[in-house]
Amino acid sequence: MRDITYYPGCSLKDTAKGFEASAVKVSEEMNVNLKELDRWNCCGTVYSLTDDNLMKQLGPIRNLIRARDEGSDKLYTLCSMCDNTLKRANLLVREEEDKRDKINSFMDQESDYEGSLEVRHYLEFLQDDLGWGEVRDRVEEPLEDLNVASYYGCMLTRPKDIGLDDPHNPTILGELVENLGGTPVDFPYESECCGSYNTVDNKEMVLNKTQTITAGARKSGADVLITSCPLCHFNLDSRQSDLLEVAPNHKPLPVLYFTQLMAVAFGYPKVNKFDEHAIDPKEVLKLENKVGSER
Repeated sequence: MRDITYYPGCSLKDTAKGFEASAVKVSEEMNVNLKELDRWNCCGTVYSLTDDNLMKQLGPIRNLIRARDEGSDKLYTLCSMCDNTLKRANLLVREEEDKRDKINSFMDQESDYEGSLEVRHYLEFLQDDLGWGEVRDRVEEPLEDLNVASYYGCMLTRPKDIGLDDPHNPTILGELVENLGGTPVDFPYESECCGSYNTVDNKEMVLNKTQTITAGARKSGADVLITSCPLCHFNLDSRQSDLLEVAPNHKPLPVLYFTQLMAVAFGYPKVNKFDEHAIDPKEVLKLENKVGSER
C-alpha cells in the first residue's frame, strides 16, 4: 500500500463527507492510503490578495510545515479551494524572500519554512503519479451511455502559475471520465464562476449562475456534472432546490464530486452518501438496484 500525505480541509469533514469517503475508498482500491496530515488546520479558505496581509498566510504555511516535519515532500489535496490557497502560499514563500522571512518570524514556535514542499491536487496524482491506466484497470462498472460535464470553476486552473491544467481548455476531468468508461461533454460554462460566497448575501445572483451552468450542461447533453470544489457543489446542487421554487420548469441536473463518479465505476456507490445530495443522482446513474449491495 502506497502512503501519500493528504490534507482534507474543513468541508470534507462536514458538508462534503461523501467527497472524502469516496476518495478514501477509490484510493484503497488502487492500493493507495490517504494518510491524513496530523494537526492540520484550516487553510484560510481563500488566498489573500492584500499585498501586506502576511498574517493570512500563516494558516496555509503551518500546514506545509507540519507535512514537511512528518517527512513528506508532497502534500495532496482534494478541495479546489484548499489546493489553490496552499499552492499560492507555497509559491509566495518560494519567490518573495522578504515576506518569507517575516512570515517565519511570526511563527516562533515553528521551524522555518523555505518552500521545500510540493502541493499536488489528487487529480494530478491520478494523471501523473499513478497514471490513468491504474484507474482504468480498477473499473468494474464502466459508465457506458453516461454523458458527463466537467466543471472546473475558478480555482482549479487559475492562476496559470499554479493551475493544474490549461485555464482556457482544461482536459484532466474529461480524461478521467473517459478512463471510467463515460463520455465527456464539452459545455461553455466549465470555468464560469458559480458565485462563490455570494451565496450568503446575494442568493439571487447565485441562483442565476446555477441556472446558467446546470442548464448549459444539460443543453450540451450532460446527464451529470462533476466538480472538485465543495462550495461549487453547494451552489450547483443545493441551490437547484431553491431554483426550482422560482423556475419550476428548470430540469435538475445531478452534481457529483469526481471521486464519487470513480466510486460508482469501481463498484462502490454506497460510500458516496448520495442521500445528502439535493438532486438525487441514483436514477441517472442506474443505481436503484445496486446502491444496497456492493462487491
